[in-house]
Amino acid sequence: MPQLSKRTEVFTESVIRMMTRISNEYGAVNLSQGFPDFEPPEALTAYLREISVKGPHQYAITWGAQNFREALAKKHEHFSGMKVDPNSEIVVTCGSTEAMMASMMSVVNPGDKVIVFSPFYENYGADTILSGAEPIYVPLVPPHFDFDANVLEDAFKKGPKAIVICNPSNPSGKVFTEKELRTIGELAIKYDTWVITDEVYEHILYAPNKHVYMAALPGMRERTIICNSLSKTYSITGWRLGYVIAPPDALDRIKQVHDFLTVGAAAPLMEAATVALAFDDNYYRELQAHYTHMKNLFTGGLRDLGLNFTDPQGAYYILLDISEFGYDNDTDFCIDLASKVGVGAVPGSSFFREDVNSLVRLHFAKQDATLNSALERLADIRKLKK
Repeated sequence: MPQLSKRTEVFTESVIRMMTRISNEYGAVNLSQGFPDFEPPEALTAYLREISVKGPHQYAITWGAQNFREALAKKHEHFSGMKVDPNSEIVVTCGSTEAMMASMMSVVNPGDKVIVFSPFYENYGADTILSGAEPIYVPLVPPHFDFDANVLEDAFKKGPKAIVICNPSNPSGKVFTEKELRTIGELAIKYDTWVITDEVYEHILYAPNKHVYMAALPGMRERTIICNSLSKTYSITGWRLGYVIAPPDALDRIKQVHDFLTVGAAAPLMEAATVALAFDDNYYRELQAHYTHMKNLFTGGLRDLGLNFTDPQGAYYILLDISEFGYDNDTDFCIDLASKVGVGAVPGSSFFREDVNSLVRLHFAKQDATLNSALERLADIRKLKK
């Protein structure tokens, strides 16, 4: 039989999805895969009920329904100050996963290099490999996940075609400061590099941290490709509505790649989601207050249990330090945590290029009852000590 692709032979099952499967197998509280267990805004689901009857039910324009792109442009301008042309600078994708893939494939050639900060969301490495490129990993150093500007410039000196920035970051919860983003931007300009940003957690921040849009910084609009989605902001991870905002020349290419990857996003879901994009500022203040409450409940409970963990600046993840438990393999720890304690987590090694086996990721985008149940179970975590 002919051989399968060498490019994909290194791929395994997503570790995040694997841990969801294992959590379900053992009836564990699933704090591994990052989706909420509370409902989307009522106005959004109410409008979806209407749309389910009256439509649209057929293909939308390949790069996204006109009114949906106009609503995206208006919202983005409101928060970033950037005026965006909905016809030449936005394409709607099937989630931010496709947004990242289409963007990567549009700007890099086989053999090119791409800078990826470590720890990183697992898809970034895969996107690079699928594009035929070589990742250059630059460490974000715990506990604050800062980067060394000299180490970063050494990576730029290797001639990368692009750099990927997740801000706020999954899994570390880091929020890049304006000073840090300016440093990255200056290097991107100096070494003529594309900047691909993943900004899906832009509205999930904890005071006093603020989200700074890389594309809004001086000299960065023409070389920044923004990937985003509605999944986290409106608690609709299953709707798979993402988008790319990019300079017109780059977006033309991304549109073409998107067309052949997925044709287009779901027309009725785009129509329904326009109501969410029109929410006023009160919604985003309440969203931040809600996530701050969940963060405080969960991290407060972890502190009461005497556990060590990273305190996120944004997004909804913590990295739990498991060094006290004596495990050599963090995957083994997570399997035992699910099967013997009843809580699902993700091995930290799946996010780090460095040899890290002492951290696991837990998320707290859950109802109070779910988080309290997880904390009650975690009270028994020290029975895992070797």
